[in-house]
Amino acid sequence: MSKPYVYVTRKVPEESLTALQEVAEVEMWPKAEDPVPREVLLEKAQKASGLYTMLSDQIDEELLDNSPHLKVVANLAVGFDNINVEKATEKGISVCNTPDVLTDTTADLAFALLMAAGRRIVEAAEYVKDGKWQNWAPLLLAGTDIHHKTIGIVGMGRIGTAVAKRATGFEMEILYHNRSRKKEAEEELGASYVSFEELTERADYVVCLAPLTEETKDLFTYDVFNKMKSSAVFVNASRGGVVVEEDLERALKEETIAAAGLDVFRKEPIPADHPLLSLTNVVALPHIGSASAETRHEMAALVSRNIASVLKGDTPEALVNEDVLS
Repeated sequence: MSKPYVYVTRKVPEESLTALQEVAEVEMWPKAEDPVPREVLLEKAQKASGLYTMLSDQIDEELLDNSPHLKVVANLAVGFDNINVEKATEKGISVCNTPDVLTDTTADLAFALLMAAGRRIVEAAEYVKDGKWQNWAPLLLAGTDIHHKTIGIVGMGRIGTAVAKRATGFEMEILYHNRSRKKEAEEELGASYVSFEELTERADYVVCLAPLTEETKDLFTYDVFNKMKSSAVFVNASRGGVVVEEDLERALKEETIAAAGLDVFRKEPIPADHPLLSLTNVVALPHIGSASAETRHEMAALVSRNIASVLKGDTPEALVNEDVLS
């Protein structure tokens, strides 16, 4: 009997496919940086039992309705807003992601963004490279302290909690806002649950780690930035859709807030001529939150195991839509 067919939408390490190749015929898009064209993805999905996907792949109603053999879609990411989960569940298709394995790595990056934006690290590095450093001055490229300041975390999930743990090393006051209280974070880390309004008004560093939902879409507007401290630093390591970028640009230009560290954008890759990229008080990264070699290899292997488990009739390690089991 022939093996089920699985399509991988981006080139990933061959060694991470071992578990999958034992149970399936695997075909992989040969490019690591360029996404698979939509028409190719639709064609491959028509015969696939499993899809190994990236956040850039839109697994929407059109694709799901035209994939008669599909049993599982597994993202190489903790997020899954590129997948129509409701439609997948309706069709009995398992949706999987890669939580946990990337928590600490992404938290490291979020805190690095906080430090880089707060202490003007990138701006200072460019200042030296451009040959502008001619003299020492008392307030030359002076940023803002991190130690003993107040961090406000919007979205206190696994990654938010891991960022809060890092903040304790800098003896920061920790505020958080979340859909539900996190008693463990309050007891172990001294975090305080506050309203979104109070958090944005009090925090020196506002760090967004919330998923993109109907409630969080366009959450950060000019009105929100206008209520922050003028010395505040905004960090977004969640999804670009939580921010109205034109409003953030205005707030930064007007010095309504001091700086921003951004790993995600509404359109990715962000165009090189985007106004945000022209601002010296913006640290912009190409969505590399979980991009350490070790973590990406672990994520890739987990995706393979997730798909292999579903194809064997087992429950995968990271199932998003548990309703599909019933």
